[in-house]
Amino acid sequence: MTREDPATRRLPARVALLGVLAAVASLSACGPSDDDGDAAGTSTTTDAPHVSMASTTSQPSTPTPPTPDELSPAVWPWADSSQRFEDPVAAAYDFAVDFVGFTNPTVGEFMQGDSRSGEVEVRPRPTGPATTVFVRQLGSDGSWWVLGCATANIEVSEPSALAVIATPVALRGRANAFEGNVNVEIRADGTEEPVGKGFVTGRMGEMGPFDSTLAFSSPAPGGGAVVFRTLSAEDGSVWEAAVVRVRFASGD
Repeated sequence: MTREDPATRRLPARVALLGVLAAVASLSACGPSDDDGDAAGTSTTTDAPHVSMASTTSQPSTPTPPTPDELSPAVWPWADSSQRFEDPVAAAYDFAVDFVGFTNPTVGEFMQGDSRSGEVEVRPRPTGPATTVFVRQLGSDGSWWVLGCATANIEVSEPSALAVIATPVALRGRANAFEGNVNVEIRADGTEEPVGKGFVTGRMGEMGPFDSTLAFSSPAPGGGAVVFRTLSAEDGSVWEAAVVRVRFASGD
């Protein structure tokens, strides 16, 4: 059996991250970016908060929490909650357990991307497949937020990051899963109960296309996520996941 190059396995996640960051950059409400253009995965150091030294009597400025518009690209934590993360790995772990549903996952180190973004790999067990969680600092308070996640065995082409969706939503991409099945949930911010559930079918043992639609109960306009998950054939626990940030269309 030919061993797969780890760099090749990481390519879909890198492509997904670039797509997410491009969507975030397209939102003028997010304000100016201080991205330094570093390639994802390089070991750079996050810039320390700036403290004015204009005079000996000046005081450090109080960081401004992110505004609702700045938080629109973030899947986790929910913006209306008090939960905030000072550490990107903690944000990725909490997202993996409380949002995606992993059970006691193995979490890797933070891999720096640009000056405010990066990735954290999550695995269902040490030798299991990697789900790459995309994290970013939003606002000037230094808090870390999750923008979504991707995995090599679930490639989602529709919906794209920050797409505006209405029921029924088109679900397109490729997947390699046990019996080809990938569970799908559509979730609105602030609630654990999905507004829609279903599945798509790729292939088993190799990547195969899926092309389907899923109806859901339209929530109020706002943010949410489409969650794609495969389950372990042994115990039914979450095995891999891809989470896409979306926005819900206004109802007529």
